[in-house]
Amino acid sequence: MGSFTVKKVQSLIKDGTPGRYSDGNGLYLMIPKKGAPYWMHRYTFSGKRRELTLDKCTDLSLAQAREQAVEAQKAIRSGVDPVEERKREEQATIQSVQDLFDDWYQDLEKRLKHPRIPKRIFEKEVAPSIGRQPLESVTPMDVRDILRKVAGSGRPAIANDTLMYLKQLFNHAIKLGLLTYNPAAAFNVNDAGGIEKSRDRALTLDEIHKVFHVFRDNRDSLSRDNYLACALLLVLGVRKTELTEAQWREFDLENHQWELSGERSKSGAGIVIPLPPQAVSWLEELKIRACGSPYVFPSRRSSKRPHMGKDTLNRAISKLFGREPGKKPQPENKMGDIAEFTVHDLRRTCRSLLAAAGVPGHVAERCLNHKLKGIEGVYDRHDYFDERKEALTKVAALVEPAIDGNSAEYFEAHPQTVTALQLT
Repeated sequence: MGSFTVKKVQSLIKDGTPGRYSDGNGLYLMIPKKGAPYWMHRYTFSGKRRELTLDKCTDLSLAQAREQAVEAQKAIRSGVDPVEERKREEQATIQSVQDLFDDWYQDLEKRLKHPRIPKRIFEKEVAPSIGRQPLESVTPMDVRDILRKVAGSGRPAIANDTLMYLKQLFNHAIKLGLLTYNPAAAFNVNDAGGIEKSRDRALTLDEIHKVFHVFRDNRDSLSRDNYLACALLLVLGVRKTELTEAQWREFDLENHQWELSGERSKSGAGIVIPLPPQAVSWLEELKIRACGSPYVFPSRRSSKRPHMGKDTLNRAISKLFGREPGKKPQPENKMGDIAEFTVHDLRRTCRSLLAAAGVPGHVAERCLNHKLKGIEGVYDRHDYFDERKEALTKVAALVEPAIDGNSAEYFEAHPQTVTALQLT
């Protein structure tokens, strides 16, 4: 019997301190810096230390992990190296590109914080073309066809990500001895989406008023849920999926707070977000519209996902600019002379509005849940909640007339503020 108890294992996992914890007899609980905790068996074979990954703790109990460790020890005593035996078994079962990805994904789950990103790209961009194809039959022409298709749909960043993950995927096959060359190796970003330039697009206050006016005039293209999502992104400065995948249990509307956990935050750092009164009002409307769903933005279509899709907002905005992937002819441009923007530009606009409202830089950065840099980031653990509350309230007051449709009255009453903001 090892030194662990079920409660001890649960306590270590809940604590989350990265490390290797011994149960005895070569069995270890592994808690990585990124990814899910898993069981691992360490042993010596032919004078060399070896490590055999068993499974994630969510899929393998303590008792089952001990049983597998005992089986591995029996194999070692009979002269069989469990690691080499597993490699032989995997080579026999990995035949298609889908098989290869399934095997690679087990590694991704352990080392990546967001393994679902490469999984989503594989399932959407790669699997439909070559998922069932035998590994040895994949050619550079197949890779080129996939990249051209993604880039041709107007998603250069996704095309670059697809190339990156294809290279990593087929490198995994080379590691396992399943392939001798990587069919994606010779391609670079110029063959995919091109070199990505950092964006600096932020909407002026004048543009914000015009944009939300267009939104209201085209409710068939941009629903009320989408409208309020854009309003909240503009006022709170959070990332798109942090909002669109949020659940009501994260919100305390009575106390005007939203607790965003580190697990859901892209930065990995949790934060309590103060909610301006306008944001609370919009969320209360969304709660009624959610019709009892645990999600703030439940999926309005019959799909596997329970919440709004990742592309929903960007597709809705692109359509208003006269661009709709996969459609011929393209829709009419309803935005007129407004320069095109993306959903992420609303977050950048929030940062610009914070600066225009006179919010100090370190407070504005914390509003966006950015880690403070340098010495200030190391020593300053203050969360600036009150300062962030005041800052976001200022931003909400600035954009409320645009969102609620009182543009003319606002421009007339605040000519100096409008002029200052348009200069940012």
